[in-house]
Amino acid sequence: MGPSQAPSSASADSAEPTWRTLTPPAAGPVTDEQLAGQRIVYSYPGPVVPDSVLAAVRGGRAAGVIFFAENIPDTATLRTAVDRLREAQRQSPVAAPLLLMTDQEGGRVRRLPGAPELSAREVGESADAVAVAARTGTEAGRNLAAAGLNVNLAPVLDVYEAPGNFIDAKHRSYGQDPAVVADLAAAFAVAQRQEGVAATAKHFPGLGTAPAGMNTDAGPVSLPVPLERLRSAEEAPYRAALAVGVPLVMLSWAVYPALDAERPAGLSPAVVRGELRERLGFRGVTVTDALEAGALDGFGDTGARAVAAAAAGMDLMLCSARDADQGERAAQSLAGALADGRLDRAGFTAAAARIAALRGALR
Repeated sequence: MGPSQAPSSASADSAEPTWRTLTPPAAGPVTDEQLAGQRIVYSYPGPVVPDSVLAAVRGGRAAGVIFFAENIPDTATLRTAVDRLREAQRQSPVAAPLLLMTDQEGGRVRRLPGAPELSAREVGESADAVAVAARTGTEAGRNLAAAGLNVNLAPVLDVYEAPGNFIDAKHRSYGQDPAVVADLAAAFAVAQRQEGVAATAKHFPGLGTAPAGMNTDAGPVSLPVPLERLRSAEEAPYRAALAVGVPLVMLSWAVYPALDAERPAGLSPAVVRGELRERLGFRGVTVTDALEAGALDGFGDTGARAVAAAAAGMDLMLCSARDADQGERAAQSLAGALADGRLDRAGFTAAAARIAALRGALR
């Protein structure tokens, strides 16, 4: 569905009941530390899950784990790690599956070996692009599900402005036409969900105008995109994603002066609450990009970043530095901010409930 066919935010809301009306499990977090941990996605170095991550899972202090190539020397090693994490989860007071995720976009961005081998750009250039997008979504879902994973940090909804720019350099965008990107991303997401794997739309409100070399992982990026383009082109594919019930949206770490001249999107209430929640009507789970990103160098340490993201309205904190202590530091800071009133308890609990509902919909 292209932007001209996209529903209003109200009709997009009504298309999401599979994910957002589920009741969280009866057994749930009972301490501030557990409540905070339910908002943390951990990572770790190497092929073996550290005891500290397993302990956090057993203690009900983790929402999930993200896997990178260094964690996956082969599929058997990944399967062992997943089995250990799932066994730890069965001992947890939180009765819901962990969010076990990776980046399996296709083409050059794949953490698991195998499908989908086509890049988003190649999909967009195909003769029957919607059918090919659906096929790659099926392939991604089957590949992840076979390894025991249940969330893919894909598809990319960025509409690239110039060939060879940041998002096109690795062929991560479906195209330059917002309607095409909307159709193909929606087809990928729906097909993947049919294999039991949740999709993540990224990077809101869009990295399609970022020049080559402007990478938020490395340092601050400001995108002076006019508000009219932001809403007509960059954000347009998200209306289609919401309409088909994509349950997660990842926010960009770029600054968009048309919306907030001071803060990256994932730290900005104007972007998270104003644009994504209120204007587009998203009711699912928001997830940060990498909390260790260079774009956040001016926003304090891991704990300060996590608290700022939560204050802006972000639900899940992606602690992806391959350092298990990073997740612990973020969780401790969230718990402290909850206890001393810097973070609103009702809003904090609502975020944890959204995450619990998502987890309850997965396996």
